[in-house]
Amino acid sequence: MKPSQAETPPPAPPSGGTLDRALALAGFLRANCPWDAAQTPLSLQPYLLEEAHEAAHAIAAGDAAALRDELGDLLLNVAFQVVMAEEAGAFGRDDVVERVEQKMRRRHPHLYGGAREPWDAIKARERAEHGGGETILDAVPAGLDPLTRAYRVQARVAELGFDWSDWRGAWEKVREEVDEVGHELEAGDTDRIEDELGDVLFSMVNLVRLAGSHPSSALARANAKFERRFNAVEALAGERGVVFGQATLEELDVLWDEVKRRERAGGGTMEQPAPREGT
Repeated sequence: MKPSQAETPPPAPPSGGTLDRALALAGFLRANCPWDAAQTPLSLQPYLLEEAHEAAHAIAAGDAAALRDELGDLLLNVAFQVVMAEEAGAFGRDDVVERVEQKMRRRHPHLYGGAREPWDAIKARERAEHGGGETILDAVPAGLDPLTRAYRVQARVAELGFDWSDWRGAWEKVREEVDEVGHELEAGDTDRIEDELGDVLFSMVNLVRLAGSHPSSALARANAKFERRFNAVEALAGERGVVFGQATLEELDVLWDEVKRRERAGGGTMEQPAPREGT
């Protein structure tokens, strides 16, 4: 919202550093913009997640300029959450920094004059300090998106030895689960189909992990590849007068195959993804 002339002018940036400036900006917006003032931690949660995903997208794309901007948007969203917590008396900005500093001191004792400890021992002590009663998988955040949570769950149990010896076992499991999906598709039971498709996805995440990658980054690459190729198909269709919505699948497949041939001939860099709009 654009402030009127009668409203308070923006404060001069404090000299305490970037975090202080972000917090001051969030506080100023809360004090002078009706929309920002009406927000709650819950109402701003979707924006926090969106900006985190936008920053991750910029990282995957290797776009430093976009990453700079998206990290700024993410930082502002974090600042809003801190300022609202301060307004509610829940905690303060110093509490946030002190807590993460304490956590890093606990988890890296050898960097602060202590002895090096096994990671499992550190985590077990933290669970005990919080009252215990947690299961092994309680350490995996429940709020993660399903793809990342599957990866983290599998990595956690792998630390305890519950894992395939290499990718070959995971690959055979994927093939087994795909066969089961085929059987359920033939049977037509939608609930069982979804259940078996979930098993395929879970098994694929495990295969990706054992192949040395992360499912989110692998899928992001596949998304970018498809978008790049489809943008090229769209451009090629325009050159040849092919109209989307009227063209047959066979006609579009011809264009798709030509794009792939051109891409292979050009070393995989024939087209770049279209630039994104907004933040």
